[in-house]
Amino acid sequence: MYRHVKNLQFEAKPERPDALFAMKFQEILGGQFGEMTVMMQYLFQGWNCRIPGKYKDMIMDIGTEEIGHVEMLTTMLARLLEGAPAETTEKAVAANPVLAAVIGGMNPQHAIVSGGGGLPRDSQGVPWNAGYIVASGNMLTDFRSNAAAEGQSRLMTSRIYNMTDDRGVRDMLAFNLARDTFHQQQWLLAIEQLQEDGLADLIEDSNFEEENKEHDHTFWSFSEGSQAGEGRWARGQTLVDEQQIVYLAEPVPLTDDTGVLPAPDPKLFATYDGSRGAGKPGTAGAATAQGISNVVNKVKDTLT
Repeated sequence: MYRHVKNLQFEAKPERPDALFAMKFQEILGGQFGEMTVMMQYLFQGWNCRIPGKYKDMIMDIGTEEIGHVEMLTTMLARLLEGAPAETTEKAVAANPVLAAVIGGMNPQHAIVSGGGGLPRDSQGVPWNAGYIVASGNMLTDFRSNAAAEGQSRLMTSRIYNMTDDRGVRDMLAFNLARDTFHQQQWLLAIEQLQEDGLADLIEDSNFEEENKEHDHTFWSFSEGSQAGEGRWARGQTLVDEQQIVYLAEPVPLTDDTGVLPAPDPKLFATYDGSRGAGKPGTAGAATAQGISNVVNKVKDTLT
């Protein structure tokens, strides 16, 4: 259950409207690394968290805070758009408000779609995409992704900060910068806590015993004259398993497989020269067999 408190976490009061800046501002709301992304990322991680207690509560706390950040940014956007597109039109050369908005640099969607409000889109009008979020169910990899997302979000906020001299906008962005500073640390500290609690190793290493041990400590260099071998990543001990890193300056393929594909199903009408014989028409037999196998396995699992 969520409850809405009318007070914003921090005030969102620009000194003056600025429709052109509002277009840029959209990026930190609905862009790939905007507040909508971290909000949805943390909420889904929290909802899917299988450990009740401090971890789930921490994830949900910051996810809920991010809901408030989205509200702050949309409020700021609406206030930046006050009077638009009329204000922009006065400075443009066209009589049509929408055309004037385009010529003046304003996002026309602010006039056409949202009626002077913020949008769940980036600065170019691309809709926010749920594919931006990471919620894998593995807290180590999720927390690393979260720290990176906060870093990207903070970087964009810092760049936006330098694109305006509006004191009101800068005051709110300064607050957001501070929260992103701590949130980065929070996720890194959470990784330390996972390791202390025995819930994660230094890296994601599921099925570690099954991986090909000949190739889990080699650096492959693919550039002529590369200086990559000078870095720590190419020499010394690995961070896990205490192996000596091997630098391959001139790696060679490990197979004679050249990736030649089988002859295509003639019913798919792929371009083909006949060099590998006639293709076999598909019958969906494999899919049918797999479906039957799946049903049989489910029945076995139920009975056992």
